[in-house]
Amino acid sequence: MFLGMGTTIRINGDLLQRAKKRAAEGLTMKKRFPSYGCKLLAGKKPLGTRPGTKLAVLLAAALCALPVSSRGDLSPVTWGERIEVARGKAFRGPWLMNESVWHFVDDPTVAVTDQGNVGVAWADHSLKDILFQVYAADGRARFAEPVNISRSPGTFSWLPRLIMTSGQPEEVYVLWQEIIFSGGTHGGEILFARSADGGKTFNEPLNLSNTPAGAGKGRLTERIWFNGNLDLAKSADGTLYAAWTEYEGALRFSRSTDRGAGFSAPFLIAGGRGEPPSRGPSLAVGPAGEVHLVWTVGEEPAADIHYAVSTDQGRTFGSPRAIVQSYGYSDAPKIAVDGRGTIHLVYAEGPFGPLERYHIRYDRSKEGQGAFQKPVKISAAHSEIFKSVGYPYLDLDGAGNLYVLWELFPDDDLRSRGLGLTFSADGGKTFASPVVVPGSLDPELGFNGSQQGLFMKKLAVNKAGEMAIVNSTFKQEGSSRIWLIRGRVTAGR
Repeated sequence: MFLGMGTTIRINGDLLQRAKKRAAEGLTMKKRFPSYGCKLLAGKKPLGTRPGTKLAVLLAAALCALPVSSRGDLSPVTWGERIEVARGKAFRGPWLMNESVWHFVDDPTVAVTDQGNVGVAWADHSLKDILFQVYAADGRARFAEPVNISRSPGTFSWLPRLIMTSGQPEEVYVLWQEIIFSGGTHGGEILFARSADGGKTFNEPLNLSNTPAGAGKGRLTERIWFNGNLDLAKSADGTLYAAWTEYEGALRFSRSTDRGAGFSAPFLIAGGRGEPPSRGPSLAVGPAGEVHLVWTVGEEPAADIHYAVSTDQGRTFGSPRAIVQSYGYSDAPKIAVDGRGTIHLVYAEGPFGPLERYHIRYDRSKEGQGAFQKPVKISAAHSEIFKSVGYPYLDLDGAGNLYVLWELFPDDDLRSRGLGLTFSADGGKTFASPVVVPGSLDPELGFNGSQQGLFMKKLAVNKAGEMAIVNSTFKQEGSSRIWLIRGRVTAGR
C-alpha cells in the first residue's frame, strides 16, 4: 500500500523478503493495478474521479500560485494558454484484442523544433491509428485535419515516440507499438514511419521487430505488464536508433543510417534466456556520437537501473551493468546527455517494491569517469503532498539546463491526475521546488489517460528552453482529450 504521510522509510532484510514474497504471489499488483495488463482489463470498468481528488486539487492550486524556488533561487515558469489538440468519446469496452470497442483518444507524445514549432502525435482508438498535428509558435495548427500516420484500421496503434528536425521543411520520425498478433502469446510489433515534408505525408510504416514475442511490452510479473516499452533517438549526423522490449523479456536494438529508409536487423542487448525481463528502455546520443541506453527489469522486487553504451554508432554495445542499486524497486528510467558528455538520469524509486509509493530520483555521471554519483531525491515537496509520484520525463536545453516532468497520483487507485515539473540551472547540482503544471490536475477532466501504460514521452525542450508538454485526460461518461501546454523558465537559465 502507499505509505502514510510522514512515515519513516526503513529497509531491512525482513522487509525485502516480504516484498519478494508479495511480488512472487502477485498480490499487490493483482489487487491494486487493474489497468495495464490486458488479462486484467476484461470487464473492468474504468475508474472515475475519487474523493481524494478534491483535496489534491486544492493543494495543487496552492502549489501553482507559488513561484519556483530552490537553493539556486530559480525563477518562475511562464505558461502559455493550454491548447486542446483532440477530443473524443470516453468509452472503453472489454479487451477483445483488435475487436475491442474503444472510443477515446490517448497516448500523446511531443517534439519541439528550434523555431518553436511543436509536433504532437497521439492514438485515436476509435480509428485504431496514430495521428499527427503541428502547432506554430503562435498556437495555430498547421493542418486543417490531423494527419493519419499508421493507416491501419484493423489493428490498434498506440504509445508513439516522435522526433522532429529543425530544418525547413522538418523531417518527422515516429515509432510506435502496433498490436499485431504474429503467432505468439502476446501481440505487439514496433512500427516506424517518416515524413520529409514537415508531417504532411508519411511513408508506409516499416515493421522493425517482426517477432511473435510481444514487442513493446515490458513484463513486471507473468500477469502484469506495461505497453509502450520503446524509444527513439537521433544523432547529429542523422543516424536513427530504436530500442524496445518484448513480453518474453528481450531488449532489442536497431539503427538506420539512411534517415529511416531502412533499419538494421534488431539484435539482443539484454533479457536473454535465464535473465529477468527487460522493461522501460530509454536512449540518448552523446556529443561524440556514443549511444547510451538504460532500462529496468521485471520479476525482481528490488530491481536496479541497468546501462549499456555503444562507442561505434550502435554497431555493438558494451556489457550491461547496474548503475543504480538499492533495496527498493527502481523503475521508468529516462536518460539525457549534455554537450560535455555528462549523462543525466531520472527514475522512480519504490522503497517498498513495485507499485507501492514512488518518489523521483536524479543521478548523473562523474565527468570523465563513466561512473555515477549517489542519487538524490528531487520530488520531495510533491512526495509529501501526493500519495505517489512516478514515471518521470527528462529533457535538456541548449545550455545544458535540465527539465524533469512526472506523473502525480493524488489518490490510492494508481490513476495519475496531474503533472509535476522541476528545473535545474546548474547541471543537476540543485533543483527548483516542483510545481504542478497548470491545467493538468482538473477533476472535471478525469484522470490522465495513458491507459495502455505510462512509459511515454510527454516533455520536449528546444535549445532556447521552450518547453512543450502534452497530456491526455479521460472522464468516464464524459470525454477524452489531448492537451498541449507550452512554458518557459523566464530567467536563471
